[in-house]
Amino acid sequence: MSAKIEIDTEFITLGQFLKLADVIQTGGMAKWFLSEHQIIINGEQDQRRGRKLRRGDKVEIPGFGEFLITEK
Repeated sequence: MSAKIEIDTEFITLGQFLKLADVIQTGGMAKWFLSEHQIIINGEQDQRRGRKLRRGDKVEIPGFGEFLITEK
């Protein structure tokens, strides 16, 4: 089962998502986290901190869980 991450804007970046989902504590950790962990977005691997995530996107982080971006 996926955890739902609610957004109230058109999109958020992958770096913002990691903080919002409590995967990292600070935005400054995003670059390090992305270099050390595999991130799957909608079935494709992506490590770009600025990747835009929109409602309906599914993010999988092995060892951390699956997340679904939803509207607030």
